[in-house]
Amino acid sequence: MITEDLNTEFWVISDTHLIADSLHDNGQAFSRMQKTSQGKDLYYQETVLNAFMKMAQEKKPAAIIVTGDVTFNGERVSAEKFAQIFKPLKETKLLVVPGNHDIFDGWAREFRGKKQFFAGEISPMFWKSIFSDSYRCAKSKDPNSLAYSVQLNPNYFLLMLDSNYYGKEETTEAPHTRGAIGKKQLKWVEKQLKYASENNLRPIIFMHHNLYAHNPAVNHGYVLDDAIELRRLCSRYNVRLAFSGHIHAQNILGPQGTTPTTEIVTSSFCSNDQGYGIVRIHQHHITYIRKTFDMNRYLTDKEKEDYTLNHFHEYLEDLQLGSIAADLMQSDLRKNHNSLELVRAMGNLFARMNYNFYTGHNNLKASELNKIHRTEAYQTLIKQHPEYRLYLKTLYDTSNHSNLQVKIRY
Repeated sequence: MITEDLNTEFWVISDTHLIADSLHDNGQAFSRMQKTSQGKDLYYQETVLNAFMKMAQEKKPAAIIVTGDVTFNGERVSAEKFAQIFKPLKETKLLVVPGNHDIFDGWAREFRGKKQFFAGEISPMFWKSIFSDSYRCAKSKDPNSLAYSVQLNPNYFLLMLDSNYYGKEETTEAPHTRGAIGKKQLKWVEKQLKYASENNLRPIIFMHHNLYAHNPAVNHGYVLDDAIELRRLCSRYNVRLAFSGHIHAQNILGPQGTTPTTEIVTSSFCSNDQGYGIVRIHQHHITYIRKTFDMNRYLTDKEKEDYTLNHFHEYLEDLQLGSIAADLMQSDLRKNHNSLELVRAMGNLFARMNYNFYTGHNNLKASELNKIHRTEAYQTLIKQHPEYRLYLKTLYDTSNHSNLQVKIRY
């Protein structure tokens, strides 16, 4: 058991995508990788995570839980650096689950000058060794995967699942995007849920892939291939809460159909606005609230001399918006070569709509949404890119639903 306290809290982060500083020299090859990283920050994550660890040292949550994609592309050195960063924590447990980029990822690279070189990958055995402190907390370990269970306190039981496809040896192939729990692990999950039920413990699930489709237009490869089977178990054993990542967007979906589970997806910590979740555990309810990490007070004096670190959220926003807008504008300049201003407006609108969805700030009044839909930029965008029409309609929500906080009652 992690703590005897009936009222406690833990933090959730996801998709940190750390690449250790020792794996690059800030050269041309690494710069090129940063430009194609879809808005992820690759330069500063060691500094960021160290600052986050310092905040945990000060505030002492019972645990920090990471729902996968700990590393950029499964570099063993990056996983070791991640574990090392959080090693100083004494009163807070680090609990990790792997993501689709962590185990036997054929994209693992280091960068020197203009060249890339293969980097050592992470086997399941290495994963358990690197994050041995996480597995030391386990009540049970699945012999067929990297899943394990942990008793948080006298009332709550954590199921840390492995939802990833990976082979049995190092590879040069791209990582799988899709994921599943698998038949063998599902049997182990049911045993854990039975144990929780028999001991009056309330189960909470953590995994990388999603239980539900959090965007009706884009969900292939994100929702578990065997989500139906896991949802059946959630229904049978009254699992009220699950956490996942993978889509890099902040989103909360309540119970679906006969499944009583609310699923919270935490946005990528290395992009957007450094979002993380604070989960407060009480005897009769759980509250979740999304926060953005303000790391300035945890930087060293030398780090505070760095302009980017002092204005990190602006840097991340520019990185994300610029990445999304540039991709669209590049294709549209040829179609609208006489109207650069319109192309810019389309790119900026498309990027901003995506950014608001990723950060969970996508609740608008219907009147505000109608104003966006009437703009020339939006009308041109859906005319020239009909493939985006449905997707863009899914990015905003005009209901009172919040993706930033929720309360689960027991």
